[in-house]
Amino acid sequence: MEFGLDATTRTAVLVEGTSDKVAVEVLAAKRGRDFRLEGVTVVALGGVTNVGNFLTLFRGYDLRCVGLCDARERRYFERALEEYFVCDPDLEGEFIRALGVEGVERVVAELGDLPALRVFQNQPFQRERAPEDQLRRFMGTMSGRKAKYAAALAEALDTFPPPLEELLAHV
Repeated sequence: MEFGLDATTRTAVLVEGTSDKVAVEVLAAKRGRDFRLEGVTVVALGGVTNVGNFLTLFRGYDLRCVGLCDARERRYFERALEEYFVCDPDLEGEFIRALGVEGVERVVAELGDLPALRVFQNQPFQRERAPEDQLRRFMGTMSGRKAKYAAALAEALDTFPPPLEELLAHV
């Protein structure tokens, strides 16, 4: 099989990108779950518009497909999947709500990025934005940063955001 699927895969969790994949896998591990042994594989689609292409590729395999997407991308999953969970407005927003601005800033500091965040927040366009919006945007400003923060924020959680908790309970 392809895309991380193997002969033991029975459930494919389709997510938009690498950061979503990292977050789901870290949270599953925090729950003591071994997706590989459970026959669950998390597949990063490289963008939600690819969901139909992946489902076409998966035809012929005995797979249950479940999804996780951002609120603004819900329509793509509605058309393609019966089972999906929605982050509002996105994965980063769920983490920020769960940890609070101070909790996220602690993680930013632990990763050594607090000076960069402060410079970012002082940019003219950012100054008037809500701290939550600044943090969401900051995480997406550099290649690889979203995945780095997905892992770190998932590790920092004590209580999982509802769509992630529901996804893990469902698979």
